[in-house]
Amino acid sequence: MRFEYSVIAAPTKAEKAREARTPTDRYALSLTAALNRMAAEGWEYLRADVLPSEERSGLTGRTTIYHNVLVFRRPQVIDPEVKRLPQPEAEAPDAMTDRP
Repeated sequence: MRFEYSVIAAPTKAEKAREARTPTDRYALSLTAALNRMAAEGWEYLRADVLPSEERSGLTGRTTIYHNVLVFRRPQVIDPEVKRLPQPEAEAPDAMTDRP
């Protein structure tokens, strides 16, 4: 089975809700919303990663920034028509050969 993958940024801001009283509860609520949104589109949550990214800093400098991301996958839908090998097109007769 083949899969397609999607990577999204992990939430950085916690949602406010009456039932979520602590910052940890509010962040968990934000994370739950992101996971449920992706699940509704058929994505399966795989893992969270922290990945480096080299970015510009100032005019000539570079610095490494770390990003928190969420990784999802879902089965890839393969169109049966796509599996077929392309068929060569019939060659058109040369216009020059039709002339006497």
